[in-house]
Amino acid sequence: MSVPRVIASPEEMQQLSLQARSNGTVALVPTMGALHAGHLSLVRAARERCKTVIVSIFVNPTQFAPGEDFNRYPRTFDDDLALLQQADVDYVFAPAAEAMYPRDATTFVDVGELGNRLDGEFRPGHFRGVATIVSKLFHLCQPHVAFFGQKDAAQVAVLRAMVRDLNFPIELIACPTLRETDGLAMSSRNRYLTAEERIRARVLYRALQAASHAASKGVAASIALRGIIREHIASVPGVEIEYAEVVSPESLLPLEHTHTGALLAVAAKFGQTRLIDNLLLPPSTEGGVA
Repeated sequence: MSVPRVIASPEEMQQLSLQARSNGTVALVPTMGALHAGHLSLVRAARERCKTVIVSIFVNPTQFAPGEDFNRYPRTFDDDLALLQQADVDYVFAPAAEAMYPRDATTFVDVGELGNRLDGEFRPGHFRGVATIVSKLFHLCQPHVAFFGQKDAAQVAVLRAMVRDLNFPIELIACPTLRETDGLAMSSRNRYLTAEERIRARVLYRALQAASHAASKGVAASIALRGIIREHIASVPGVEIEYAEVVSPESLLPLEHTHTGALLAVAAKFGQTRLIDNLLLPPSTEGGVA
């Protein structure tokens, strides 16, 4: 197990990536650092699949709106590097913001209406920033396969569309959400929570589970499932719901029913901390109950 080679230069990263492609498959795991077990599960999946594993660590300024947590987003590079050494990563791409966004840069990736749904509705420009940085990482790291977490389901939908529309020769894999023992989805932002907020935050997964259970019993009407999610969250004081939706996993558009499968998605604030979570519902084999 060797120390990952840290690369700061985009040009050097691209050169090394092209060399790695000539010797076998290359995997990319894009992150903003502050790594946890969820990130490491993506790295393990990449290591099992590909010969060369690249993890990027870059807190991307263009996906944060004014007033969001860009300046206080946790930056724990030394700890991250130690974790990635244990995970047998080959390269860590950690560029400076100036290297990724030259001062006179004017080109960005517009993701259209898809980028205005779910998180995009509440974080204007967020998915434009995500698509731009991920497209740059794809060009510089030259992966055959890229790994993302299912917790960021809307992001996955946006990036799948980008890969399709811009003809990236890349397979995008969404790995299952990893959770704490009480069900809270692992997130770098969990460290913002106070002890009391941390307890309250468990309601997100409980609400999704309740709706999923109802769906398994034949409740297919989205309006009923949204109501279940909202009712559970509303039972906990001090939680501000941003959205609780039943949507298509691909288009992120609302569904009237879940017969063909659906994404149950929720976002809420606990104090100043915004958390998201979701569950996928498989297509039903029988007619649903309204």
